[in-house]
Amino acid sequence: MAHAVGEQMNLMALLKNVNVRVAKNGKQYLDLTFEDQSGEITGKFWDASAADIERFQAGRVVRLAGKRENYQGSPQVKIASLRLANADEPNDPSEFVVHAPMKASEMEDELNQVAFEITNQVWNRIVRYLIAKHRDAFFTYPAAKRNHHAFEGGLAYHTLSILRLAHSVVKQYSSINAPLLYAGAILHDLGKVIELSGPVSTQYTVEGNLLGHISIVDGEIVSACNELKFDLNNENVVLLRHMILAHHGLLEYGSPVRPRLLEAEVLHQLDELDASIMMVSNAVENTTPGEFGERLFAMDGRSFYRPNTSLNDGQDEQK
Repeated sequence: MAHAVGEQMNLMALLKNVNVRVAKNGKQYLDLTFEDQSGEITGKFWDASAADIERFQAGRVVRLAGKRENYQGSPQVKIASLRLANADEPNDPSEFVVHAPMKASEMEDELNQVAFEITNQVWNRIVRYLIAKHRDAFFTYPAAKRNHHAFEGGLAYHTLSILRLAHSVVKQYSSINAPLLYAGAILHDLGKVIELSGPVSTQYTVEGNLLGHISIVDGEIVSACNELKFDLNNENVVLLRHMILAHHGLLEYGSPVRPRLLEAEVLHQLDELDASIMMVSNAVENTTPGEFGERLFAMDGRSFYRPNTSLNDGQDEQK
């Protein structure tokens, strides 16, 4: 949320995440994440009563008053008052969700154009079958609960970002099997339509917690092959499944296997690149020029510096 450190906040916001915790004094408190279309911020509601826990649930709109602070390098709000939205105030949760910078229809059109480039018919039919099966969720779900592309439409937008990067890499390196890379890119995170609950107050589902999106996508590919009468031992099927199973790169990051195909290694690197750029860009955008931003857990706890110079500085001198 676009407020400077020390600035007073008084606004309507969505309760994106709510967790009940126990303080050192034994009293319960609520660990909250607030969201509006400018972003999100965390805060703690101390000494929460049973009524407070019942009242302040994820997905509800609230009136928040407080002051923005920094705690251990991360922004948070020191809550002065908190109440549910009144009937005459904005109270539709969807109005407070951050959206992808493209419309769903635009993203679908671009993805369909790339699908024509998947000239291998096994990969093409599996991709088209699964995108059609999960179409509505794929173009509206976020790519994560937090960290990168955690907004409505983030899953499709992240996928398109990787496809655009993939096109550039394919132009540079003729040894890459472009159709395989594109097919893997389109499907690599598709399991998040089952792993996550949706774009509003995103939570992990039971399947998400117990299986994870990598295993879920692999299962979806197997199911698609059964429907399309493809032999699971067909090398094309095995290669596509490997693209999905290896895309997190390391076993400790959730991949059951490490990349053993050039295209799988490229997909992993592009996935990391796009996620990292998005996380750092978001943090820097909310940082005062000349200062370091919040520490990013997913980036090894590093904070990033926002230079005083803008992108346009010096361009006139270069002309």
